[in-house]
Amino acid sequence: MRWNLRATLTGLGALAALALIDVAPAGGEKPAPAVDPGKPAPWANDFTARLEALAVLETLNAELLGHDSATLTLDRWCDAHHLASPAKVVAVRDKDTTKPPTAEQRRALGVSDGEPIRYRRVKLVCGTHVLSEADNWYVPARLTAEMNQQLETTDIPFGRAVQALHFQRRTLSAKLLWSPLPDGWDVAPAALPDAGSKWLAVPHAVLEHRAVLVLPDGSPISQVVETYTEQVLAFPQPRPPR
Repeated sequence: MRWNLRATLTGLGALAALALIDVAPAGGEKPAPAVDPGKPAPWANDFTARLEALAVLETLNAELLGHDSATLTLDRWCDAHHLASPAKVVAVRDKDTTKPPTAEQRRALGVSDGEPIRYRRVKLVCGTHVLSEADNWYVPARLTAEMNQQLETTDIPFGRAVQALHFQRRTLSAKLLWSPLPDGWDVAPAALPDAGSKWLAVPHAVLEHRAVLVLPDGSPISQVVETYTEQVLAFPQPRPPR
């Protein structure tokens, strides 16, 4: 499945960058962030680093599109990039947020107005890194009693809780929320964003997926909106500047 990168870049101007550094000294050059031995060095703000960041995001997007479970995909991502040991994603639930399903979501899940749909908002965390923030509307009647009990009382990720159902993922949309390179960079010279900064500033939200999870017989069990964060890049730059 080919990802149309140019089509996903619409609307990027509304996203605010999450600065890695706060204040520039009087001379104008921004200092490097304080070094934390437990964290990777920041990526340089140059063409090579931005091209690498774009390639990394495209790789993650392809991995998500090619597998049914986002949780297991993030397990592998965390392990491959040495973000934590053990490399296992856990869900941190937001028990205070509620979002009733819309009529469109009920149609997508194939349930009537009176049939229960439960809502779950979580942060998917590997070690100290919040890799994704997810909204999930699911149909409890199509899960087992044990699965519902786990989802209601524990922080288990949804994909891990319902893995035994052998669900399949039908992607509704996949959007790159941040492009490290300016629009049109591949056809004409263009100035890099924030050219005065020495270090690459990455916004909080970098990628969004919307999907429906279905049983092998095609019955929908869940609709998810997943926002992947800058922490998916929280590893050393592949080719650091010399």
